[in-house]
Amino acid sequence: MKQSQSIAAALSKQSDQSKIDYRIRLEASIDCVTFLIRNGMALRGHDESEDSDNRGNFLELLEFHARGREIIQRVVLENAPRNLQLISPDIQKDIVRALAMEITKEILKDLGDGFFAILVDEARDVSIKEQMAVVIRYVDGGGYVVERFLGISHVKDTRALTLKNEVESLLIKHGLSLSRLRGQGYDGASNMSGQLNGLKTLILDENSSAYYVHCFAHQLQLTLVAVAKNHGDISLFFGAVSSLITLVGGSCKRLEFVRNAQLNKVARALSYGELETGRGLNQETSLKRPCDTRWGSHFGTLVNLEFMYSAVIAALDDVQRDGNGEAKGEAIRMLNQLDTFDFAFMLKLMIHVLAITNELSLALQRKDQDIVNAVHLVSVAKYRLQQMRDSRWDSLLASVVSFCVQEGIEVPDMNDQYVPLGRSRRRGQQVSNLHYFQVEVFYTVIDMQLQELNSRFNEANSQLLSCMACLSPYKSFAAFDLEKVIHLASFYPKEFSSRDINFLRLQMDSFIGEVQRDERFKDLKGVDELAIKMVETFKHNQYPLVYLLIKLTLILPVATASVERSFSAMTYIKNKFRNRISDDWLNDCLVGYIEKDVLSSIDPECVVQCFQNMKSRRGSL
Repeated sequence: MKQSQSIAAALSKQSDQSKIDYRIRLEASIDCVTFLIRNGMALRGHDESEDSDNRGNFLELLEFHARGREIIQRVVLENAPRNLQLISPDIQKDIVRALAMEITKEILKDLGDGFFAILVDEARDVSIKEQMAVVIRYVDGGGYVVERFLGISHVKDTRALTLKNEVESLLIKHGLSLSRLRGQGYDGASNMSGQLNGLKTLILDENSSAYYVHCFAHQLQLTLVAVAKNHGDISLFFGAVSSLITLVGGSCKRLEFVRNAQLNKVARALSYGELETGRGLNQETSLKRPCDTRWGSHFGTLVNLEFMYSAVIAALDDVQRDGNGEAKGEAIRMLNQLDTFDFAFMLKLMIHVLAITNELSLALQRKDQDIVNAVHLVSVAKYRLQQMRDSRWDSLLASVVSFCVQEGIEVPDMNDQYVPLGRSRRRGQQVSNLHYFQVEVFYTVIDMQLQELNSRFNEANSQLLSCMACLSPYKSFAAFDLEKVIHLASFYPKEFSSRDINFLRLQMDSFIGEVQRDERFKDLKGVDELAIKMVETFKHNQYPLVYLLIKLTLILPVATASVERSFSAMTYIKNKFRNRISDDWLNDCLVGYIEKDVLSSIDPECVVQCFQNMKSRRGSL
């Protein structure tokens, strides 16, 4: 029972100095592993023999770490006992496992016995294995909304029941229960959000308070995809953009030509004083391929295309003159399509429309974004689109004309009959240019966008979120409605009994009356700020039921951005050079790499003790 008096310790016959040396050696190895994991770097090397020029990141870093530090240098590598150097692959993995365990322990300690929500998604890794990532969302002791990476798990298939079992196993592994779950966030795939047998339904069958929210950012992307596919001219426009990127980006020579042409354009503009100079300005840009599943990619592609338009035209001219075969013909076709008022109008229109939705997308991807504010942001985006439809036609047309004059594109008379590209005047619609561009494109595209937003964000009209909006502190709780707040509490019968609801009514009356007169609560914008301010002013102790209801509101997830970021980290950790990483090793590396701030706050002594207690070690402390 006393480690220092055990038989194993007695038989080891280690002196006090050897224990000191062992601790120094272990701490040095932990320091090196921590640095490498924090930066997502590989630990092992291809050739780790003593005569190798590069023995791998871990050994090279350990040698560098010991250089000039005599207290470390005398106990590591060749100066350590051959059977206790603490540099083997197994030791490295144990240290990473200890770091991951301590990080998870800190996260669970921060969560405590509070309620939480889960964000789940699956994706293939580089070795074509389906991986499921789980992120938990909760409110910490300071009232802040936190999203933390819990782990990643290999799933043999993506059926809802398989995913549910894996989620439950991961929660049980970390001592969490589905009974404490109060929210689910997925991307809307049928195996996740299916009404009959989806993951959300299987979890709701066990916990009716685990309300599901379809990822807002994913819904926003789907609205764009729907418009791009359902409007004929917009579909052709995005098809032309995709073909253009394939043609220009398919050759290093063409890409280099575009870069040089753009560089010369910027240099001329700077010499004439048409561009400002400064840090971060006039950076090199490139054409990015838009992707239906990559948030904001369409907007970034179109912005870069507008900025590099003349350079792209110059590259197509070069291919037309000097190219051969299919490339030459494709360049001629693209020039005929790009060098038109139709293309310039579509480009400008979609940039203006996507600028509004892109701002919303970026706001939704914040980790601390709350559901009430997210619904408000969607409403603001709808209002801005409607405002654009009502009063921005003239300014849009003026910007298109200005762009065409600058790029040498012919501007048609708006009163003339519209002639579709590639078709004769007789077979075209008998409408004027003004009617076509204003009514059939401008109004129609914005109307389709608004219709898709209304249909896809149906959660914004749900009874639950309508009640949650009453807790918003905006404009001194202008939206507050006591009856709706009480109705909101009824959605959580396990937390609010009939007796608690009576107490909540009394607390809410007193709370609203007090905070409306308190200057500290005057300029709050969202429910997240309200929770933080309540903790700062200790009103969370004075009004515990009010604070509990606010926490339940904040727990509901908004977007699966944190899960998407974990998949981005996975592609960095498990790449084509490290494609044989085991599932447990991948999970431990990801925990340390993603949760860097928690890793930095861990007491090194805790890692030492965790490593030592993991299994029987040759050395003792």
